[in-house]
Amino acid sequence: MATLSAKSESLRCLEKLLAECDFSFLSQREQKHFEKRLLTHFPRLFDLLVPVYQHRYDLYYHLRSLLMELAHGFAQRSSKLKHRDKSRLAEPDWYRDETMVGMACYVDLVADDLADLTDKIDYFKQLGIRYLHLMPLYKSPEGDSDGGYAVSDYRTVDPKLGTTKQLKQLANKMADAGISLALDFVFNHTSDECDWAQQAKAGDQEHQDFYFLFDDRRLPDQYDQHLREIFPSVRRGCFSYLDDMDKWVWTTFNNFQWDLNYQNPAVFRAMVGEMLYLANLGCDILRLDALAFVWKELGHCCENHPKAHMLIQAFNCCLQIVAPGVVFKSEAIVHPDEVAKYIHPEECQLSYNPLLMALIWNSLATRKTRLLEHSLATRFEINTDCCWVNYVRCHDDIGWTFDDGNAAELGINGYDHRLFLNQFFTGHFEGSYAKGMGFQFNPENGDCRVCGSLASLCGLEQALEMQEPLLEAMALARINLIHGIIMTIGGIPLIYQGDELAILNDYSFLHDPHKTHDARWVNRPKITPQALEQVRLKNSAAYVVNQHLRQLIQWRGQYPVMGRGTTQIIRLEHPHLFAYVRQTEHGHKHYFVANFSDAKHQISGSKILPVDQLPRLDLISGQSFSASGEWQLMPYQLLWLKESNG
Repeated sequence: MATLSAKSESLRCLEKLLAECDFSFLSQREQKHFEKRLLTHFPRLFDLLVPVYQHRYDLYYHLRSLLMELAHGFAQRSSKLKHRDKSRLAEPDWYRDETMVGMACYVDLVADDLADLTDKIDYFKQLGIRYLHLMPLYKSPEGDSDGGYAVSDYRTVDPKLGTTKQLKQLANKMADAGISLALDFVFNHTSDECDWAQQAKAGDQEHQDFYFLFDDRRLPDQYDQHLREIFPSVRRGCFSYLDDMDKWVWTTFNNFQWDLNYQNPAVFRAMVGEMLYLANLGCDILRLDALAFVWKELGHCCENHPKAHMLIQAFNCCLQIVAPGVVFKSEAIVHPDEVAKYIHPEECQLSYNPLLMALIWNSLATRKTRLLEHSLATRFEINTDCCWVNYVRCHDDIGWTFDDGNAAELGINGYDHRLFLNQFFTGHFEGSYAKGMGFQFNPENGDCRVCGSLASLCGLEQALEMQEPLLEAMALARINLIHGIIMTIGGIPLIYQGDELAILNDYSFLHDPHKTHDARWVNRPKITPQALEQVRLKNSAAYVVNQHLRQLIQWRGQYPVMGRGTTQIIRLEHPHLFAYVRQTEHGHKHYFVANFSDAKHQISGSKILPVDQLPRLDLISGQSFSASGEWQLMPYQLLWLKESNG
């Protein structure tokens, strides 16, 4: 055992634990390496878990069991993955590379199964994809499974998609092609068909303590006073009645998704085991689903609790001990100030950027950029070792997560404005071009979210129905503008399946009894061979969007400023234009100006470029722009002004 010099409480505990733990299944070399990692990271893990579980008399037992869980995870990690860990530790911000572009997809919506998806690796590589997020592919209930987010078994691939062996083979071939694999770590809840839930139903007290089960409504009613309803059209409140148990269970989302009880350290320990299993499959990124909800406490809204952050950091510590090459991606669709709190090298290195997503759509609806500019000027900057994941569509709905205070500073009533956005993007506002669908309307406060494919929300579906070439051109310009912004504003751009092909809404879900209640299926299209063929037809919508996107990805990969740089929002104070600059630590700069309206607009070049700078070339149009000139931007045009020397 390594010598422990400092005798802090955490190190004294570690010394005692190491004396009691049997690591004989590790070679001497592995044991030395593992204990070295423990010396580095266990003190922080101890300092995180003790405040969370100090009320537990059996905490020491759980710490010892956790060390054994970590040791077994370390033993099961392949030499290839350990070599990857070593290279990632030498370059810890590997995900900030300018070539990093992501795509999210469901296996069975872009391929037949995992074997077929393996054969499609070349498609993603040629497009320029460097990380592929496969939506939940684990065993889940038949019929409605919340798009796979009701997990029945984290260690079993849905038989319709293939086998765990095929998933490992896919991960290996993706790695060989330079594509990182992202998987979901669904750790707030399990499905009611999970073995833990089944044992709880059978009366096993140990597993009943894995969940929040109540004999009557007294405590649920007290909790409900402070909780937000996520799926109000599914059921009111956050609890479901179990006829077969005569109990109430906490179900934040659907009645078949039981929330886990992290007040029980056995739950944390068990989920560490599931997390390490996923990491050892060969994934590089774990998306932390619904991470804001994981800690429950009476009298609290049970979102963004300080102990939720402590738990996530503790999970991160466990990864650093066993699989330091894997990073976390935060899925916190909450207030922007709360989103930022999850972003840190010791918590989540990556984070979805729901504020940028919402405000891009807002600017398209209003044709104005003041809220976008005002909000991002103070909220875009994050820890330089971390990275935004910039997206405009995902498998889920669009929620309007801007700050009401920012809106009020501009004279905008946040509540009324959200009602307008919902009306606009569901096509109920006069003059709207969007073809979206409402999702989870709350009759008490009128709240709603929006679903729809990128192309349909941008007006392409309406334009094709009306057979209006001018409207089609405008819709394509909106799509290209959106892609241009997420590719250049800083962070990892994330494309959702079908957006690279300008796929329209898929209304077939309305005829499926398991899906008809969930409007999110409208933006989960099946990518058919016929859809892929559209890319070959010059001047088709798919061709125009795909070619433009490929060019953007190619340019992005040529310039280091697109990777390890910083973003500054330029305060133009122009009602329709939005501008920002990317800069490296060596002073290299690229400037960007976007027109969010369907009309031409002018601006003085001196508002963007320093007056002493030489003219700059716009990569997209090929035009030259100088600080002394008056610039004219066409509808939905994006300027990408690079330096004359590259």
